[in-house]
Amino acid sequence: MANGSSKFFLFLLRISMGWIFLYSGATKLLDPKWSAEGFLKSAKTFPQFYNWLAGSQNIDWINLLNEWGQLLIGLALIFGFLTRFASVGGVLMMILYYFPGLTFPYVGAHSYLVDEHIIYALIFGFFASTLAGQYWGIDGFLWNLFLPKPKKDLAPSQSPIRGITRK
Repeated sequence: MANGSSKFFLFLLRISMGWIFLYSGATKLLDPKWSAEGFLKSAKTFPQFYNWLAGSQNIDWINLLNEWGQLLIGLALIFGFLTRFASVGGVLMMILYYFPGLTFPYVGAHSYLVDEHIIYALIFGFFASTLAGQYWGIDGFLWNLFLPKPKKDLAPSQSPIRGITRK
């Protein structure tokens, strides 16, 4: 991420993904009737695992993780705070969301292997690998505050090794 326009578009992508997750988490949290149970019980791939998650002993904490996980991932992306941590959580969440709809090789009615969950997981992976929160985010502020800045490149005549001139 060297130039300003790359940083700007990474920032816009981060904010957009943050909004999607913030809104999704908030609507789930504010709807007392919302539950992941129906989605989990309709899993086509790994149905035993997803039915176990939808069981009465697990569904409360699964719903809590869904609601608050999406909300917190969204806030983290919007503010650029703990972006790498939130992105790893987003990858895991999207992989778990992907499999219930997969009837290999089809995902849903209009996808072949790749659907929005895979695209979102790839975007989260991109965020984690590029330190996306450092561009106009709290992560960048903290990075600059607590970690030393790298030294400027030396001029050609100022080599750190005596007698060697840098070209």
